[in-house]
Amino acid sequence: MEPVEITVPASAEDTFGVLADGWLYPLWVVGASHIRDVDPGWPAVGTRIHHSLGPWPLNLSDTTKVRAVDPPRMLELEARLWPVGSAWIRLELTEITPDRTRISMYERAISGPAVLVPDLIQTQVLAPRNKESLSRLADLVAGRARNRKSE
Repeated sequence: MEPVEITVPASAEDTFGVLADGWLYPLWVVGASHIRDVDPGWPAVGTRIHHSLGPWPLNLSDTTKVRAVDPPRMLELEARLWPVGSAWIRLELTEITPDRTRISMYERAISGPAVLVPDLIQTQVLAPRNKESLSRLADLVAGRARNRKSE
């Protein structure tokens, strides 16, 4: 699957810092609407964000679990949404310069009915949502970087 990518004006460490704050998840993940809890130690392997997706009162509660992590370069997640199934998501951070980082986001269905959808179609359906998610993430990262510089 082809990644969706964006470059942010911050180091990989500062960028990963936003990903490492599970309470920020609904601010950048399109569709996430409410965080009920973040496991202690997030984003260690096996820890979860307990979240809701969709607008109230139609939202669904589920979890996103860390499958692999390599700070500040990579975060791999499994996002569940019953009854649809779950998705594998990988965020790779590549530091271009000390104050510029490229974020690459990969996503594909790994369980449920969506696995029957061919990869090409999954990519076409998910790309607009993932571009918006990365745009939101980039704004959070840039805002934090600006605030750090002004301190």
